[in-house]
Amino acid sequence: MAGPGVNVSRIITLTTDFGLSDPYVGIMKGVIFSINPEASVVDISHQIKAGSIIHAAGLIREAYHFFPEGTVHVVVVDPGVGSERRPIVVKTEGHLFVGPDNGLFSPFIAASQHTKIIHITEKRYFRPDVSPTFHGRDIFAPVAGHLSLGVDPREMGPTISDPVSIALPKSAKKGNILLGEVVRVDHFGNLITNIRRDEIEQFTGTRRPVISVRDIVVEGVSRTYGDVRVGEVLALVGSSGYLEIAVNLGRACDRLGLNEDEYTGVEVEVKRTR
Repeated sequence: MAGPGVNVSRIITLTTDFGLSDPYVGIMKGVIFSINPEASVVDISHQIKAGSIIHAAGLIREAYHFFPEGTVHVVVVDPGVGSERRPIVVKTEGHLFVGPDNGLFSPFIAASQHTKIIHITEKRYFRPDVSPTFHGRDIFAPVAGHLSLGVDPREMGPTISDPVSIALPKSAKKGNILLGEVVRVDHFGNLITNIRRDEIEQFTGTRRPVISVRDIVVEGVSRTYGDVRVGEVLALVGSSGYLEIAVNLGRACDRLGLNEDEYTGVEVEVKRTR
């Protein structure tokens, strides 16, 4: 079984940068169901920016805790596929994460006091023929299928203590400004930032915040999109708990005049009204 600290569920989530126009995601699901026909596979997103480890790490951090204990989260954003980078399982107090050792799981490793990281080396849990370019199909999907059946991840290889680590972008106070950045743009064109609600409240106190993203300036934080007229820009704290810039029935990203690849990393400033 999966060992102490994790009660295995049959739920497996998938997060990739594969998109949906190719058969890759469906193939991974076929591999999982071939091992565990009773598995329940949930797509979190397959629209991760190609090769963006930071985008994937932030998105899965936002989503994973809404799933029940014992869920297996497969994350395949793997620009180093076929290289010497290690395939790993990360076991926290309540969840299992499967994917490449390239920093994807840094948020969970840092946040959990009882994390175990297993280097997957036991080939009996792989598909018979492993392609150097599709480890999602040949390693990560079958490993997830076996984990969902209750296989202890410690049977899959040795425990390691030196996982690759990356730092997700954080907001910071600089003088009289709370400085953050746009970390992604969602399907509706909203600019999702890395500034949390509590950070804004602590920074502004009883004064109203003034939020600036390049030429966009918004005073105050709205409660809902409908608090402003159609076509107006607003700032609000989204369902993830992070500040976002939106347009009521419009796309805030279009107001910046940037190419799709240029949104991420754009600075966001929060100031206090006098």
